[in-house]
Amino acid sequence: MTRFLIEVPHEANKQSCERAVQTFLDTGSHFMTHADWGCPDDEHKAWFTVEMDSKEEAISILPPALRRNAKVITLQRFTMDDIDETLKQHER
Repeated sequence: MTRFLIEVPHEANKQSCERAVQTFLDTGSHFMTHADWGCPDDEHKAWFTVEMDSKEEAISILPPALRRNAKVITLQRFTMDDIDETLKQHER
């Protein structure tokens, strides 16, 4: 499985923040109920990570109303052994 970071933005006002948090909590999804929020620093987004088979599967765990503005980012860890191959791929 692949790890994905899911970023879900919302508008920068109290009502939107409260609605976004409530929507996440109402899902009951372990992933979403453990999201990290940037609102205290005026970064009105939530982030959480999931392990899924595809980006499509990752986005599908979001409520439909949140999917349009969400961003799904594939995560990868590198080791020192990986770096030469990784650099070669970026040169192409």
